[in-house]
Amino acid sequence: MTTLNTVDTNSESLSARAYRILLDRLIMLDIQPGEPIMEKQLAEEMGVGRTPLREALKRLESDHLVVTYPRRGTFASQVDVTELAHVSEVRQALEPLAARRAAEARGGAWREDLLEVLDDIQDLNPDQSQRDLLSYDLSVHRLIYSVTQNEHLSETLIRLDNIATRIWAALSDRLPSLYEHIVEHTHLIKQILAGEADAAEQTASDHVKNFYSMVREAL
Repeated sequence: MTTLNTVDTNSESLSARAYRILLDRLIMLDIQPGEPIMEKQLAEEMGVGRTPLREALKRLESDHLVVTYPRRGTFASQVDVTELAHVSEVRQALEPLAARRAAEARGGAWREDLLEVLDDIQDLNPDQSQRDLLSYDLSVHRLIYSVTQNEHLSETLIRLDNIATRIWAALSDRLPSLYEHIVEHTHLIKQILAGEADAAEQTASDHVKNFYSMVREAL
């Protein structure tokens, strides 16, 4: 499976590196909901100072992934499934817009990356770990958001997709395999590459609806 959205760790700031590492751990529930964030331990483990770590935690707090209580410390936020309705409402408005913009650009500078994803999905192993599938699904979404070349749209959708993925991770034992959900991207990517803006918009809308329906049924 090709890794998308690789990061140039040489140019990455310490704060950005701490943010990226913690973001991954929080989304994948390596840091469990409600678990305290041990700043000293994490700073030593990641090889960063307390200041870059705290800058990263501020970003994660704005992402609704950690919460800080005065005199108590910082904790991983709880996974609130009821939040999915609000997240899906916004995604329902913005995901189709992102798909339309990506289709209007026919993939733009990311066209070859999208073609590579089509090949990857065909070779995707449904028996891969849930963590690997979740990580790959995130990377495909982020690639599509990049094609829009709208930083405000992309950043908003990434934050919402992170929350949705964390909910999926928390309910993975009750949900169908993520494999089929990833395969759904095949149609969307083909429509983007073909410049079929209306079709891409509808497919993205259906994708969000399907995800929300699956979670509701699981509950």
